[in-house]
Amino acid sequence: MTRKPRYWAVIPAAGAGRRFGGPVPKQYLTVAGRQVIDHSIAAFIQHPRIAGCVLALSPEDDWWHETAYADHPALQRVAGGAERSDSVANALAHLAARAEAQDWVLVHDAARPCLTRADLERLLDALGEESVGALLAVPVHDTVKRAEAVSGRRVECTLPRQQLWRAYTPQAFRLGQLRQALLHCQTAGLAITDEASAIEQLGLRPQLIEGRADNIKITRPEDLPLAEFFLEQQREQQLR
Repeated sequence: MTRKPRYWAVIPAAGAGRRFGGPVPKQYLTVAGRQVIDHSIAAFIQHPRIAGCVLALSPEDDWWHETAYADHPALQRVAGGAERSDSVANALAHLAARAEAQDWVLVHDAARPCLTRADLERLLDALGEESVGALLAVPVHDTVKRAEAVSGRRVECTLPRQQLWRAYTPQAFRLGQLRQALLHCQTAGLAITDEASAIEQLGLRPQLIEGRADNIKITRPEDLPLAEFFLEQQREQQLR
């Protein structure tokens, strides 16, 4: 009898956060009383439908041992790579020893600490009828301008926003197919910024699942107080 697919989490956390700056990687900064990465991991470790979690860390990481989940039995660690896609590929290779090709893998940014249980449930529920995969995303409401190629500072045109979405995480795909997509992009020399873009290179079209706009990724220093505000708001909503 074929068993039902399981759900696994992969968190690439090998980045140095160059845009953020500072001596400590952004995923190890404190927000709302916990390190950023602890918030991000907790969403999966504490969820009953997640079978396990694989974390990709830089070999030079000196901060992980001080986190809340450093010794958690449900969390496995692997070496991260030079790029995000390399870290994800390493985590998937490790996971392949204990998971099936048809299992779902949810890839989530280590610096995205505001993921709610409701959004995670919405994504997991969508996978039950999904053949390709799905990702949390938010429709674009702002007017979007494309800059001209020469200066990069003058408007070339205004893009129609009706079909534009901001891609968030988690992004969920079958283990075997995501490994195939990442290998294809690496072999072809294609630069990708998220897992969905790798799947798209196979000619597949993932499903967009509308999530909350407060599921922000910490990229710049001003994002920290904003994330703290969102986490406090979420906590108050849970207590009502």
